[in-house]
Amino acid sequence: MARYLMMGSAGIILLLGVAHLVYTFYGPKLTPRDTALQDHMQAVSPVITRETSMWRAWIGFNASHSMGAILFGLIFGYLAYSHPGLLFSSPFLLGVGAAMLGGYFLLGWKYWFSVPWAGISTSLALFLASVVSSRL
Repeated sequence: MARYLMMGSAGIILLLGVAHLVYTFYGPKLTPRDTALQDHMQAVSPVITRETSMWRAWIGFNASHSMGAILFGLIFGYLAYSHPGLLFSSPFLLGVGAAMLGGYFLLGWKYWFSVPWAGISTSLALFLASVVSSRL
């Protein structure tokens, strides 16, 4: 049972990451409702460097965030499916996974909106249930 709960947890994060990556590069979902704001973001650079614009940084941050979620989903899904003994016997892997999902959970609660937060909450609950189930 533990492996299936973990695969469900990983699958949710993988799907959220893929959807976020698609929304980053296609369609208007991650663009400001105010087109003047997007124009301004394209014209202004962050304090750290003039080599990019706030808009390009926005795209890059969204894409890299998506890639992190995809990587998490792929690695934990693969380990749960192919190497559950390794995954569930490793405090390091389980700790890293719990920390990552816990971080997403807190960020989602404070900064995001209900749909990704609900997905992350479900993923975290499945992750924790899989760990508990692996100990029974």
